[in-house]
Amino acid sequence: MNTSGLNGVIQNATALGDKSRVYLNNFKAWVQLDSSNLSDGQQLAVKYFTVAVILFFAQILFGLVAATQFIFPGFLYEILDFSVNRMIHINAMVVWMLYGFIGCVYWFLEEESGTEIVGLKLGNIAFWVLTGAVTLVVLVYLLVQIGPGKDSSLWFINEGREYIEAPRWADIGIVVVMLIFFYNVVATFSKGKWSGIAGVLTLDLVALAGLYTAGMFYMTNITHEQYWWWWVIHLWVEATWEVLVGVIMAWSLMKLLGVRRKIVQTWLYIEVALMFGSGILGLGHHYFWIGTPEYWLTIGGFFSALEPIPLVAMVVHAVYDSGSHALKSGNHPALAWIIAQAFGNFFGAGVWGFMHTLPQINMYTHGTQWSASHGHLAFFGAYATINIAFFYLAIQHWRGDVWMGSGSQNAWRWKWALGLLNGGVLGMTIALLIAGYEQSFIERAVEGSTWGGYFTAQNHPSFQSAMIWRLFFGGMTFAGFVLLVWDLLTIGKGETRKAPEIIES
Repeated sequence: MNTSGLNGVIQNATALGDKSRVYLNNFKAWVQLDSSNLSDGQQLAVKYFTVAVILFFAQILFGLVAATQFIFPGFLYEILDFSVNRMIHINAMVVWMLYGFIGCVYWFLEEESGTEIVGLKLGNIAFWVLTGAVTLVVLVYLLVQIGPGKDSSLWFINEGREYIEAPRWADIGIVVVMLIFFYNVVATFSKGKWSGIAGVLTLDLVALAGLYTAGMFYMTNITHEQYWWWWVIHLWVEATWEVLVGVIMAWSLMKLLGVRRKIVQTWLYIEVALMFGSGILGLGHHYFWIGTPEYWLTIGGFFSALEPIPLVAMVVHAVYDSGSHALKSGNHPALAWIIAQAFGNFFGAGVWGFMHTLPQINMYTHGTQWSASHGHLAFFGAYATINIAFFYLAIQHWRGDVWMGSGSQNAWRWKWALGLLNGGVLGMTIALLIAGYEQSFIERAVEGSTWGGYFTAQNHPSFQSAMIWRLFFGGMTFAGFVLLVWDLLTIGKGETRKAPEIIES
């Protein structure tokens, strides 16, 4: 929220009478956010954070609608298809997390480089172009939904490929925005000072912009199509994002706990080496059933087993940091969410992913709710948590670096939000795991992957009850989101104590 805009409204409120002016002043005092202490880059970051929260809401809302339709197929029949709800649910998730990451980088870019952001005006233009494009794409999804099987549909409506359904013009726009973002970062560090974090971030942004182009061309051979499709789904999201999260976590730990830069940068280098060293060949666990050569069974299975190693390192790192500093931080909600990220990343991306990536297991679990179970815990645990942690870090500075400890007034809000969000996602994960296990056993092992087996599994009481529980825990997640937004808008209000100054070691 931009208080400069509020100030303008308040100044013009005299024409509406004293009563209106009092109401507006009370609202400003209730929000209690002053942008005067924010740098230009941080003000741009706030814009990204705002849209990220809105898209987070859209992700949960459309996920709840899709979950309801899974149980009651007639819900919103011929108004909003299940496939459209599911598509918006997934794409909103990807985009809001990307908005959050970009906002995090813009937030700390000036401080890390020691200079003002180069090309900030271009960065602001890119934000509005991206936001307008996202809005237009969502409206097309909702109002147009489908088109004829022609090139025009690929360009203007939907590419039809799962998870990257955005029309071709939007794909090009995303790459352009990433290139502008890359320019802002590299030019700023080049003008100011370089660091280990700056180097890793720069190299990762090259991959972030480059790998997305792997999904921007169409091939008539389905094996070739799926091969390059996975370069976006796995490497763009699971590799470049993981490194980006490592960069954000490294900077956050220095600010929250005063962790030595040498330590976090060393772990960052190790993570990059392991993530890309194992991740690129570990990508082969997606090639098992798309017609690629048989050697991918061995390569994909072996290197997939190595992928959890950097995630274990991140858990050990977070636990050690928090323990060695005895949680001496003036921002407990941010620290709590960072620890949640470390464990959620390890269990969601590591353990839940490895559970079904060996070919002997994946033959039975591929394409079942087991994959959805892994996806829910991995994306929330690895990415949503670090964004939320950074929201609290940013809010603290925005409010004047006030104390935000566990004993603060109304601290119950962030604690309950933390519990409800993590409990809701974990509950959905377990429910989907039960459904996936039932599918793997009945549909795949017993019925031999036949149509009859598919419908037998879908109508089994265990599967149907799991879907009901998934909806229940989805509602819990939504309640946690509402509480989170309430807390982000009000935390620190009326607090006069300053947070202890954290000195970077």
